Amino acid sequence: MNGVIIQYFHWYHPGNLWNEFSEKVVYLKDLGFTAVWLPPATKCSSGLEGRGYDVYDPYDLGEFNQKGGIPTRYGTKEEYLNAIRKAQEAGLAVYADLVLNHRMGADVEERMSVHQVNNEDRTEIISESFEVSAVTKFTFPGREGKYSDFIWDHHCFSGIDYGEKDGKDLKGIFKIENEYGCEWDDSVSHQFGNYDFLMGANIEYRNPYVVEEMKHWIKWYAGTTSIDGMRLDALKHVSSNFLKEWITYIKTEINPDYYILGEFWKDDAEKIENFCREMNLDISCFDVPLHYNFFRASEEGRDYDLQNLFKGSFSERMPAYSVSFVDNHDTQPLQALQSAVRDWFKPIAYSIILLSEKSYPCVFYPDLFGAEYSDIRDGTEINIKLPKVKILSKLMDARRLFAYGRQINYFNHPNCIAFTRAGNEKHQGCVVIISNSFEGHKEINLGKRCAQVVLYDFLQHRHDEITLDNEGIGIFKVNPGSVCVWVRKN
Repeated sequence: MNGVIIQYFHWYHPGNLWNEFSEKVVYLKDLGFTAVWLPPATKCSSGLEGRGYDVYDPYDLGEFNQKGGIPTRYGTKEEYLNAIRKAQEAGLAVYADLVLNHRMGADVEERMSVHQVNNEDRTEIISESFEVSAVTKFTFPGREGKYSDFIWDHHCFSGIDYGEKDGKDLKGIFKIENEYGCEWDDSVSHQFGNYDFLMGANIEYRNPYVVEEMKHWIKWYAGTTSIDGMRLDALKHVSSNFLKEWITYIKTEINPDYYILGEFWKDDAEKIENFCREMNLDISCFDVPLHYNFFRASEEGRDYDLQNLFKGSFSERMPAYSVSFVDNHDTQPLQALQSAVRDWFKPIAYSIILLSEKSYPCVFYPDLFGAEYSDIRDGTEINIKLPKVKILSKLMDARRLFAYGRQINYFNHPNCIAFTRAGNEKHQGCVVIISNSFEGHKEINLGKRCAQVVLYDFLQHRHDEITLDNEGIGIFKVNPGSVCVWVRKN
């Protein structure tokens, strides 16, 4: 099955997403999507403004009157569960976005001992130990102990980036000195010396009570929502020792068939592979290096060597565990990892991830529906318009109809590359040819079984036809800075 994920949100989505998605389920299924990645459903510290990543109460899916109201930005718990049910009835698998790294918006102030570390090298201590006041105790008064009576306090966290001392607000990164040590958990990314801390109140996974609570929570979440899998956020900041234990628990105690997709944001396929293997190959990961290849190719235009598109990618290294994407909510304009692929190159990038062999692609919401939004940067309002990728639905059709069978690459020119899909007993296959410069062409031999076959461009970028010779050889063409998908006529 040629599965395709839709990331059904972007950072600036206005809200009421659960109801909107419910109305689009049949349309998405008809387009050929097989799975949906929905944003975090948990109540945020910033209430209706939260996108789901500033987690306050993981048991509140829009059910309790907390942080300014009952619903989240995306809707109520009832609407969320209805969206999942409608998706599954239509045949779409649902992947929930889960945030394991931190909590924000605590209810009660506590005192604790901390020391400050260097932001650029978190292993370097730059202060003596001192006492600080910080709001780090989560009592969830609106929920009143329903589903779990666990109270999070500073013993459940390893670091903070806020607090108060002698009436002054503190800024920086502060390591909480607790019974688990004065050092950070070492089983995380070693970027910045140690990248355990990301934001808010950083969860301390060396605390066994925290680990047990997280097992209790995921069992509750899975049973309550009936999800088919999960996308796990910011994993290079989360203890790999905890993750291995937690994922094993999910696979053995909850559902061995859950699909688990990790965001391990590294532009280094070897490091992503090492992480997957450390997780006993129970997890897949986004192909971050391939995204950056697309980004650079779109920026450099004809100066980019298309023969290098897959070089250094995770898809090249571990295709069975790779999820390819063009852009997402972190790379879109005005976001922290802004590296949006330019509009002219997006049809090319999507043709690659949707039509390549061994690919599990993920389509970004604005590329299908478009998006308009604004944000403030340095006191100035910036307006952004993201247009739809016009041929995306045609590429989805091409994947469903033609993208089967063995792939042969013709990556032998810096500005024009091609690949063929051989097809199978039910599908005819195709020839995909790409140019990032002038009009390009490739001589390709499809074999004597294709002698005198006539082909046309399924995308309708070109309106000529190709007739193969008696050996099955033809000259396949592509327009400047474009892509063609040549398929059998009739």
